[in-house]
Amino acid sequence: MSTETETETVTPPSPLRYARVQSFVASSFFSKLAHLKLNEFKLDDSAIPLRAFISPADKLTRHHTNPIISLDFEAFVEWKSDEPNVLIDGEIINLNTLEEFRKYPKSDILKRAAEEIHKNIVELKDTRFQTINKFFILSFSDLKKYKFYYCVATPTLNSPWNIAGNADSEIVLLDPIDFNSLSKQEHFFQLVDNELHDINFFASDKGNTFVFIDTCLSPHKIPSIHVKNYLFLLAEHGFTQINLLVYRPRGENFGLKLQLDPSFERGSVPKFQGWERNVENQSIQKIADLAYSISPEKLAEQAVDLNLRLMKWRIAPTIDLDIISNQKVLILGSGTLGSYVSRALMAWGIKEITFVDNGRVSYSNPVRQPLFKFRDCFSDDGQGEWKALQAAQALTEIYPGVKSRGFNLQVPMIGHPITEEDKQRTNFETLSKLFDENDVIFLLMDSRESRWLPTLLGVAKNKTVINAALGFDSYLVMRHGSRNQSADTRLGCYYCNDVVAPTDSLSDRTLDQMCTVTRPGGALIASSLAVELLVSVLQDKDKELVSHDHVSDVGTSPHQIRGSLRNFSQSSLYVPNYKYCSACSDAVVEGYLKDGWTFIRECLNDAKYLEEVSGLAEVQRQADIASEELMKQMDELDLDDDELEFFV
Repeated sequence: MSTETETETVTPPSPLRYARVQSFVASSFFSKLAHLKLNEFKLDDSAIPLRAFISPADKLTRHHTNPIISLDFEAFVEWKSDEPNVLIDGEIINLNTLEEFRKYPKSDILKRAAEEIHKNIVELKDTRFQTINKFFILSFSDLKKYKFYYCVATPTLNSPWNIAGNADSEIVLLDPIDFNSLSKQEHFFQLVDNELHDINFFASDKGNTFVFIDTCLSPHKIPSIHVKNYLFLLAEHGFTQINLLVYRPRGENFGLKLQLDPSFERGSVPKFQGWERNVENQSIQKIADLAYSISPEKLAEQAVDLNLRLMKWRIAPTIDLDIISNQKVLILGSGTLGSYVSRALMAWGIKEITFVDNGRVSYSNPVRQPLFKFRDCFSDDGQGEWKALQAAQALTEIYPGVKSRGFNLQVPMIGHPITEEDKQRTNFETLSKLFDENDVIFLLMDSRESRWLPTLLGVAKNKTVINAALGFDSYLVMRHGSRNQSADTRLGCYYCNDVVAPTDSLSDRTLDQMCTVTRPGGALIASSLAVELLVSVLQDKDKELVSHDHVSDVGTSPHQIRGSLRNFSQSSLYVPNYKYCSACSDAVVEGYLKDGWTFIRECLNDAKYLEEVSGLAEVQRQADIASEELMKQMDELDLDDDELEFFV
């Protein structure tokens, strides 16, 4: 005979599950991160505070129901207290290399965060949402490709809560909570006598019901993972059975009866987790490639800016890049020197460059002048393109961020009398206006007399003037002095060594004199030195007034740099201002400031007039008198030819 024993089937407790949080990082966040990396963070990879907001998934996507941590450009600034979203504090660690990012011990971030949260819970220092829940981002910003690698973590502490059933119906059917009246800094409350309170651990017989404001939209009775740390807090402080009311402002409310598993040990170090995972429960690394969402022009601008900012990080932290990029530059001469100078200026971040020239592109130009191509040697009228106009166009093709203009005009030249006054006066007025509109002037023309008027305008208008000239195997780079310099430190100009006014050097020239016959490398060297001299001057606190021998943080700012390719030598020289200079003397400048074009016209028509105004004529007369007096003395001594030759 057999006996049948009936056994009661007991349903095992169902562990509480949670809806994982997802991250949504807007492109504006990465744009702001890139800006801060370049200008503030640099090589600093310490943790930077952030603040994000948690939104229901339906605000951002229709395909997910999990809550979303959202970050945009405002994540780096302090949020206003009246923001309509639930806020969450966090940090970002932005590493300097991709290798560092891939090998970074991610568990260390979680461990540090979990220990901090656990300490707050045990010591009851603060039960605000920002201290109970946090997020962390580990990232690497490839600013050359504008690609961002990142991982997001929301650290949570484990406590084994099981679902014992649904909460009492009267709890679930409470009148709708006015979500807008609640603090946006909180979304976990204790319910006592149908009123919400901050967590203060009322007696368990009255205060064992808790309300969680949830942003999850899951159709299942699964709360957001952000409730997990609060449940650990309750377990740690003696709660073993609670009612949890999950209130969803945008979804269906539900209530659960939860029971703490006896295996929980108060005071012990909890297990933790938190890195964002995919549907296969694998920790994921995300990549935001913004190169496709940003215009190529903007990418070029950021890349140029990046190369300059990198200099500040390790090599020249005191360099002022803004004062360089803010300069407006006028280049007189669009040939070999003008081409290379403009390219170097762009490399330094200068974005406003104006060319002046009256020549056309010839077949010999493209190989020596990098702004021109073979196709520029012929145009619709059968001649080459105008150099100034084509140079300006070429710069915009090289870098669209540059604002470049070209003016086809001939600079009125000393020693070349007026032949078409209306045209030449118009050219003069246009040139004068261009000087007013620009901060820095480069004199890069191919004749000596063409530099006289720009030299005069530069000193009269207090502009920074950089001059570069080439010989066959030599070069000169110099900066002109300023009238604002003291008498004992005022630097000379291009003409301060002359004892006569410039004259016509262009007429009746042979073929070799009409062409630029120089060693090709000299132009590159002189152009580079000219731009670097400007940069050095701009970095000094006195700018164009700095003396030739002063040493600043970036080095010296010499007056003249003379070099020779014959023996590969280079020297820094100083020439003081000459009080009778035909271009920068006070008398000449005052004559121009008083009479303008009338004065210029007289000088152009007659170089002797300029010599009289500047005082050179008197110097010559005094020299002639001294010479005659010397010869008279020689005659009185009745010296023979050999003795006379010795004195001469």
